Amino acid sequence: MSAAVNRSWRLARRPEGAVSVSDFAYTEEAFVAPDLRDGEVLVTGRIFSCAPTIRNWLNPPDRAYRASIGIGDPIRGMAVVEVTQSRHPRFTPGMLATAVAPWQDYAVLRPDDAAVPVTPMPEGMDPVDLMTLYSPNSLTAYFGIFAVGEVKSGQTVLVSGAAGSVGAMACQMAGIAGARVVALAGGPEKCQWLTECCGVAAAIDYRSNDVAGQMELACPNGVDMFFDNVGGDILQHAINHMVPHGRIAVCGQIAAYDTDRPASGPTDMMKIVYGRIRLEGFVVGDFANRYDCAIADIQRWAVEGLIHVRKDMREGFKALPSAFADLFAGRNKGTLLVRNESDDFGRREGG
Repeated sequence: MSAAVNRSWRLARRPEGAVSVSDFAYTEEAFVAPDLRDGEVLVTGRIFSCAPTIRNWLNPPDRAYRASIGIGDPIRGMAVVEVTQSRHPRFTPGMLATAVAPWQDYAVLRPDDAAVPVTPMPEGMDPVDLMTLYSPNSLTAYFGIFAVGEVKSGQTVLVSGAAGSVGAMACQMAGIAGARVVALAGGPEKCQWLTECCGVAAAIDYRSNDVAGQMELACPNGVDMFFDNVGGDILQHAINHMVPHGRIAVCGQIAAYDTDRPASGPTDMMKIVYGRIRLEGFVVGDFANRYDCAIADIQRWAVEGLIHVRKDMREGFKALPSAFADLFAGRNKGTLLVRNESDDFGRREGG
């Protein structure tokens, strides 16, 4: 490969409270493809996902839970990447895959050492679908609802962050399981979308003044399973409405991501004890050996028109920090993606 420019977005400073564009630094460096070692692949970033979990990695090491991004290091997150060169037996040049990759044009990955599996894209699949319908977000919803939450027909399921990538899929999957779904989201437009397009029985605007009262009205018989993306006060409200032996699947704590404080827990743990409530945190990688089954189910539901996604595609590599800040300001409508404009890749592939 001839010399090229490798653009990147790096962490300029750790956010103090709300994340802002000034927390990121744009760099350009001359790039020549390196000599790969066995097990390595050189990839080009094509479509980047702006996911809330990245905010955790911007924190200092004692608060990052998974590896903290160092000051001056590239931001990383889920992306569709194209293999450019390979010294790995499972990856060949031209192959598309999803991976946790840096916000760069070019990067070297070691798939066998990745905490999140580097997953080749099935032939013929739209890469935008790979980042939405079949993304780790959708898989998180799938395993949170069916494996952790053990949702059954006739139960009441409450979902926080319900208009987000994970939450919207969790709502629809719980509905497919036959549950009555109550959604929590920010703003009337998102609540309307959830009721009209995702089929929830009720949608609660968490920005209103009486979330607890609305929850009581929407869940008169209590909550059997709570899918928690948000934490904070909403978690405690949900616990107050849980039926005995209810289940809580915790995959995120968005309420604390954009603050300088750790995520707080329930204010009254005795309600967990006397309610015999099971509260379980999980990450999607726990279920990596079951991805194929989950994707097959999601593919079937999509064909049958039972499941839908909303995509918010931003254009251009330089849009990454502003798009990420929009996520926490609630200015996105659907799964927030940024397409690298280095070519017309996403459009050619149907995105």
